[in-house]
Amino acid sequence: MIDLLIRQVNALQLRDESAEIRLGCDIAVSGNRIKSISPSGAIDVSQARTVIEAGGQLAMPGFINTHAHVPMVLWRGLGEDVNVESWFNDYIWKLEANLTPEDVYWGMQLGMLEMIEAGVTAVADHYWHMEYAARAVEKAGMRALLGQAMFSANGMGQIDETAAFVKRWHGAANGRIRAIMAPHAPYTCDDEFLRASARMAEQIGSGIHIHVAETRAQTQASLRQRGQTPIEVLEECGIFQVPTVLAHAVGATAGDLEILADLRLPLGIAHCPKTYAKLAMGYNNLVDLRALGISVGLGSDGAVSNNTLDLWEAMRLTALGQKQLTGDAEKLTIPQALTIATSESARVYGQPDELGDLAPGKLADIILVDLSGAHHYPLNSVTASLVYNARASDVRTVICDGQVIMREREHLTLDRAEIIAHIEPRLQRLRRREGADGIQTYNP
Repeated sequence: MIDLLIRQVNALQLRDESAEIRLGCDIAVSGNRIKSISPSGAIDVSQARTVIEAGGQLAMPGFINTHAHVPMVLWRGLGEDVNVESWFNDYIWKLEANLTPEDVYWGMQLGMLEMIEAGVTAVADHYWHMEYAARAVEKAGMRALLGQAMFSANGMGQIDETAAFVKRWHGAANGRIRAIMAPHAPYTCDDEFLRASARMAEQIGSGIHIHVAETRAQTQASLRQRGQTPIEVLEECGIFQVPTVLAHAVGATAGDLEILADLRLPLGIAHCPKTYAKLAMGYNNLVDLRALGISVGLGSDGAVSNNTLDLWEAMRLTALGQKQLTGDAEKLTIPQALTIATSESARVYGQPDELGDLAPGKLADIILVDLSGAHHYPLNSVTASLVYNARASDVRTVICDGQVIMREREHLTLDRAEIIAHIEPRLQRLRRREGADGIQTYNP
């Protein structure tokens, strides 16, 4: 039997950074994997337990958010028109002092509600109270790589606690949940703490998800204080001995990029262009990064520096930003933008052989996109429309791990009214900043 049959769909397939739209397909799913992609009508409908009539919608791999702080949706709109230092010290680190584990549970659900509606099926989340985030992911049916944020100021005991979390949750929910060590950054974790984190990650077979060189100012400060860039610090402390997700690396130097390019272990940079634009952090030259063989994935960052968790926005800003940065409209082509959003994000996420492509044997993380709206007409180029025209609201159906979690915009795993009812009474407490001590001080 076929567990799920998607009929009369057009499929986005990417090969060697060339984009192809395969017309008139039926996609068969058995268990949690794609079984076949066949010409429409080739499969007997009676063989399928569940049938989705797509009616010519476009099937593509679900988006993978390679760097986020999902529960920060609770403070959406509270850190506006400020610089990086003020954003940390006057806003987010004071607001986060109010956070409870239950806040994370409901905030995670709210963020996943938004991501599912935008076609995001997987997220690498770096935040607090990850036990509660994991329970929310289990309920939502999404895929997640969860990292418990750690500051060295909170003591070495966090490393053992986080390792215990990794052991408990890695591989949970039929493999949808994976877990990772997550020291916050070189400027909030001293060398001893970073070394201990790297040793533990190696010992338990985990990777590391860490912020690094978020701005060029951070890199300059590190060079003044210790004669090393933040990326050189991570290399010296052994972080790159395990697979690593590097958030941002906007301040990476040419020497840093050589270090990253020479590494043999899986490593990638999570690129969050809306945060960079909003906080005036600068941009990576992704053309140069990718020419060196460094993988780049799309990320939203948190909703206090981005305001949404919408990766359609991130993909569009990535393509436009690189053209503007390089001064060359031919840079970062449409197929390259789509590759970054799919298979390359899967590499950064750590599952390149299982995610990011529509192909037999891959995990069935599939979204169906309606391109019939006025903003797509006339549809002279499907791929151009995906990168430059598409909206989150164009996503009609979302499948993760072979399970339908949203069908024709109806959520099947999360209850919007319930989530809002639990969050609303918390908002007054969560918004307080007056008189609060921040959980950390930004002073790179």
